[in-house]
Amino acid sequence: MSDPRLFLWSWTALQNAKSLAADGDPSVQPAIDRLQSEVNNALEFEPVTVMSKELVPPSGDKHDYMSQGPYWWPDPDQPDGLPYIRRDGEVNPEVESLDSRKQGRMIAALETLALGWYFFDNAKAADRGTQLIRTWFIDPENRMNPHLEYGQGIPGHCDGRGIGIIDTASYCRLIEAIGLLEVSGAITDMDRSDLLMWMKAYRDWLVASDKGRDEARACNNHGTWYDAQLCALAHYTGDPRIVAKVAEEAKEHRIATQIEPDGSQPKELARTLSQSYTTMNTIGFMTIARYAEATDIDLWSYETNDGRGIRKAMDFLVPYVVNGERWTWQQITDFDQTSLVPLLKRAAIGFNDPSYLDHIQFLPEDAAANRAHLCVG
Repeated sequence: MSDPRLFLWSWTALQNAKSLAADGDPSVQPAIDRLQSEVNNALEFEPVTVMSKELVPPSGDKHDYMSQGPYWWPDPDQPDGLPYIRRDGEVNPEVESLDSRKQGRMIAALETLALGWYFFDNAKAADRGTQLIRTWFIDPENRMNPHLEYGQGIPGHCDGRGIGIIDTASYCRLIEAIGLLEVSGAITDMDRSDLLMWMKAYRDWLVASDKGRDEARACNNHGTWYDAQLCALAHYTGDPRIVAKVAEEAKEHRIATQIEPDGSQPKELARTLSQSYTTMNTIGFMTIARYAEATDIDLWSYETNDGRGIRKAMDFLVPYVVNGERWTWQQITDFDQTSLVPLLKRAAIGFNDPSYLDHIQFLPEDAAANRAHLCVG
C-alpha cells in the first residue's frame, strides 16, 4: 500500500494505532470499539444529494447548494414571520429541510467509512464511502455545483451570505477521508480527476467570489475556518503558494486580531455558546498551523509583540479542564468536554510538549473512545 495523501491525520499514528489494536492494547481499544459500531451504522447510510431538497434555489438550479442561517427564526409579531429574527445559539429545525445537515451527516459517515476501511480491512466501507463521494460531488444527475452562493440565507433578508461558507469547514475532514480512500482502490482514476476539478473550482470560487472575499474579511471563527478550508483545498489541489500566503497573513489577520494577550477570544466569548465557539476557533487556529508546516511557516510558536498566540489560546482553556474552574461566560447548552481531546493531542505535537496529553485524564471517561486517539499523532 502506498502512503495516502494526508494533511491533518498522521499516517504514522494510524499505522501505530492499527498495530496496537491488533495486539489488543487497551490504550486504543475504546476508540476501536466505538469506531466499529459507528462503521456498522455508516454502512447503512444512504447517499444524499443536493437534488433532494424541496425548495428550489433562486437560480432555479437544484444543483446549487442551499442552506439557512441556523439561528434565525420567524418573527412572532409578524403574520408571515418575515423578516426572520436572530436567536443566537438556538437552532431553527427548518435547517433540516435544506442541504447543510445532509452534507454534515454525509461527511461524518464518509470519515467513519474511510477509517473503517483502514482499521478493519472492510472493502464494503471503502465502496460505500466512494459511493457517497460520487453522489455528492461527481454524478451529473446529483452533484453539487462548486459554490455556496445560497449558503445560510435568511428569509426576509437575503438569499445567501458569505457567512454560509462555514458550512464547508468540514471539508478539512472530508479531504482526509478522501486521501485515505484513494489508496483503498475504491476511488478510480476518473473519480480522482473529477474530484480534483470540483475542488479546484470550489477553491477558485472561495478566492474570487464576493461571498468568499466577504468571509475572508471576517474577524472571528468564520475567518479562521475560511483560512483552514482554503488551506485544505490548496493542499489537495497542489497549490502550496496559497497555503503559504494564508499562513503568513494569519499572523496579523487572525492571531493578532482574535486572541488577547491572556489567550481569551472576545468575539467567541460574546456568543451564547461561548465555550463551544472558543474551542471551535482554537482547533481552527491549530488546523491552519498544521497545514502551514508544509510551507515552513511556524504558527505554533508565533507570538505578537504583546504575547498573542495559539498557545496562549490553548492555555486559556486548560484550567477549565485540569483545575475544574467554572466557565463564567454564557453557554446555553451543555459543552462536550470530550471535544477537547483533539486539541490536547494536537497541542502536544504542535507545541512539542507531551504534558498536554496528561490533561486528557481529567476529561470524562468517554474521552478514551475519541477517534483522535487513532489518527492524530
